[in-house]
Amino acid sequence: MTPLTSAAAALPAEPAQDAVSVLDDPVELRRFTRFATGAAGERIADSSLRISGMHCAACAGTIEQALSRVDGVLEATVSASGERARVRWNPQRTRMAAIVAAIRAAGYDAAPDAALEAREARKLEHRQAVWRLFVAAFCGMQVMMMATPSYVASGAELAPDLRQLLNWGSWLLSLPVMVFSAGPFFRGAWRSLRARRIGMDVPVALGIAVTFVAGSGATFDPGGVFGHEVYFDSLTMFVGFLLAGRLLETRARHRVAQVLEAALSGMPETALRLDAAGEAEQVSVQRLVPGDRVRVPVGQAFPADGEVTAGSTRADESLLTGESVPVAKPCGAAVVAGSLNLGAPVVVRIARVGADTRLEGIVALMRDAMSQRPAAARAADRWAGPFLWAVLLLAAAAAAAWSVIDPSRAIWVAVSVLIVTCPCALSLAAPSALLSAASALARRGVLLQRLDALEALTSIRRVYLDKTGTVTDERLQLAGQARLADAGIDDAELLARAASLAGWSSHPLSQALVAAAADGPRRAAEPAWQDVQELPGQGLSALDAQGRRWRLGRAAFVGAPAAPGDPTGGRAAAWFGCDGRALLRFDFDEALRADARAAVDGLRAQGLQVVLLSGDRPDRAERMGRRLAVDAVIGGATPESKLAEVAAAQACGLRVAMVGDGVNDAPVLARADVSFAMGQGALVARAQADAVVASSRLADLVMARKLALRTMRVIRQNLLWAAVYNGTCIPLALVGWLPPWAAGLGMACSSLGVILNSLRLAR
Repeated sequence: MTPLTSAAAALPAEPAQDAVSVLDDPVELRRFTRFATGAAGERIADSSLRISGMHCAACAGTIEQALSRVDGVLEATVSASGERARVRWNPQRTRMAAIVAAIRAAGYDAAPDAALEAREARKLEHRQAVWRLFVAAFCGMQVMMMATPSYVASGAELAPDLRQLLNWGSWLLSLPVMVFSAGPFFRGAWRSLRARRIGMDVPVALGIAVTFVAGSGATFDPGGVFGHEVYFDSLTMFVGFLLAGRLLETRARHRVAQVLEAALSGMPETALRLDAAGEAEQVSVQRLVPGDRVRVPVGQAFPADGEVTAGSTRADESLLTGESVPVAKPCGAAVVAGSLNLGAPVVVRIARVGADTRLEGIVALMRDAMSQRPAAARAADRWAGPFLWAVLLLAAAAAAAWSVIDPSRAIWVAVSVLIVTCPCALSLAAPSALLSAASALARRGVLLQRLDALEALTSIRRVYLDKTGTVTDERLQLAGQARLADAGIDDAELLARAASLAGWSSHPLSQALVAAAADGPRRAAEPAWQDVQELPGQGLSALDAQGRRWRLGRAAFVGAPAAPGDPTGGRAAAWFGCDGRALLRFDFDEALRADARAAVDGLRAQGLQVVLLSGDRPDRAERMGRRLAVDAVIGGATPESKLAEVAAAQACGLRVAMVGDGVNDAPVLARADVSFAMGQGALVARAQADAVVASSRLADLVMARKLALRTMRVIRQNLLWAAVYNGTCIPLALVGWLPPWAAGLGMACSSLGVILNSLRLAR
C-alpha cells in the first residue's frame, strides 16, 4: 500500500535557519531578559525560559548540568514544578541561541518566558502575604495560650507576678504582629487620610492601634489609667482573620493574571518573512510591519491580521468568530491573528500588527467592559463612608462620656465599642455563605472566580447562550445523506466505504463519518485502499482493488455537478464518488450537548428568557435555536454586536447572564452581570468569566441558580443574626456592662454562629 502523502510536501522547503536564532534579535531578547552590570563592570543578562519535556526533579538537574557546560553561562536555576529556568549569562561570551541549543541537546525544549517581571512581582506579593499571615497566626496562637490562664482562673488562683509575666510575654509576641503583619492596614489607613477620605482600613488600623497602646499601658503600669486588663489575644486574632481574607483575594487576582499570560503565550513568536526575491527569513513577530509578506505553514497561527496573497487554505476561527467549521481562505481573503492555518501553506500580506490586530481589539473591548462592571462596588462605597464615621463617632462619644463618669474606664469602654461594632459577623455573613456555596459548586465542576456572582445570578432575567462550543460539542455529527447517482451499491455499503477511506484523515468531517459508521451495522471487510492521497482543502482519494479511483471531499473534487442554490442547507458537507462521478452526499451538523435542551427547559422553568447569541451564520444559528426551543436567536454576531446587545438589554433594566467559550465572547462575558465560560473554551474567556463550567454540563447552570437562591436566603439569615447581636451588645458596651474580653468573646461567638449556618450550603 502506498504511504499517505500530502500536497504540502510538494511545496518549497522552509528555510534551513532554525527559529532559535531569532532569540538573538535584541527586540526579541528584551521580551524575556533583564540586563544588569556585574562586579567587574561587564554586562550580565538574566533570562527566563519556559521548559517543556520535564517529568521530575532529576530533569531539572540534567538541564542545569547542560547549561553549566556552556561557556558564558554564569548561573542556571531550573524549577521542575514550575517548568521554568532562570539563566544568568554574559552576552560577550555566548548567545541565547547557544543556551537554547544546549537545552535541546539535553533532550528538552525551551521557549521565551515574556511574563518574567509580572510573575516575579506576583510571586513577591504572594510570598509577603503568606509570611504576614503566618506571623500573625503563629504569634496569635502563642498569645492565646498565655491569655488562657487569665480567663479560666478565679480569685487568687493566678498570682499577680505570674499574671504580669504572661502579660509581658503576650506584649512581646504582639510586636511582630503590629510591626510586620498589620503593616498593610496602617499603610492603607495612611493613604486614605492623605487623600482626605475614610476607608475600611481607617477604623481597622485605629482599633488595632488603640488596643495595642492600651494593652501596652496596662502591661507597663497595671495601676495606671489603662488598668490591668490586656487584650493582645483579640488583637492578634483580628489581624489574622483579616490577613487570611486578603490572601484569598490576592490568590484569586493572581490566578486570573496567570490565565491571561497563558492565553497570550499561544501566539506565535516568530514568522517567516519574505523578502523582495521571495526568500524566507525567520524573524520575531515584533519585527513585522504592515506591508510585510509572511509565509504561514500548516498548523501555525497567523501572526497578524492580513490578506492571503498566494495559495488557498482553511482557517480555524472558532475561538475568534464563533464559526463552527474551518473557514475557507482563498487568495484575497482576510485572516486574523490567532486563527489557525489548517489547509495548506499560504503567503499573507500583513495589514495590522500589535495593538491594531483583531485579537488585541477584542482584548481592548474586554478591558472597557470590565471598567464598566463595578456598579455594586460604587454603591458599597457610598454606604461605607457614613457607616465608618458612625462607628468612629460612637466610640469617641463613649470615651468622652466615660471620661466624665469614670476616667479609668473610658479607654476600655471605647475599645469595647470598637470591638463590638467591628463588623466581623456582619462581614462574614455573605463571604462565609458564598464560600460554602462555592465549594458545593466546585464538587459539581462549576468553579467560581467571583463570589458575588452568586448574588447577581439570583436577579438575572435573561440568559445569553453562545452556540459553538457552548450548547454544542466541538465534534460534528452526521445529520443525513443524499443519494446522487445509482452505482448498484446500497447507501449503507457506500457509508462503510466512505468511512473506511475517511479513517486515513484527521479532518473533523472525516472523524464524524468514521464515528457514524461505527454506530451502524458491521461490514465483513474494509476495502484494500491503495495510493491514498490527501489534498489539503480538497479531500481524500484512493484506488480500490479493481483500480477504480474513489474520492471523498469537496463537490468539485469528487465530480458533483453544480446545483442551483445551496443543496446542503448551510450545513457542512462531504461528497463521495467513484471515477469522477459523485454517488452520495453526507450532510453534517453540530452535535448538541446531551443536556443542552434540558438545561434550556430548566432555565425557562425558572422564569428566565433564553437567547441564542452566536457568531455563526444566521441560518445555522436559527436551526440550532429551533432544536433548543429558545426564546430568541441572534446569529452572525461580532464581538462588538454581542457587547452592544448585552448593553442594550442592561439599559432596559434587565440583568443578564452570558455563557460562552471563545475569545470573541470575552468582552461580553466581562460586561454581563454574571458570566459562565465552558471548561474547554479559550483561556481569555475563562479568565474573564465569573465562573468556569469545568464539567461542561449545561445542566449545572440550572443547579447553580437554585443554589444561588438558597445562598441568598442563608445570607439574609446571617445578616439578621448579626443585626440582633449588634443591637443587643452595643448598648451594653456603651453603658460599660460589656468589658473588652466579653466583647471579644461575643464577637467570636456571633462569627461562629454565622459560619455554622453557612456550612449548611456545603452539604
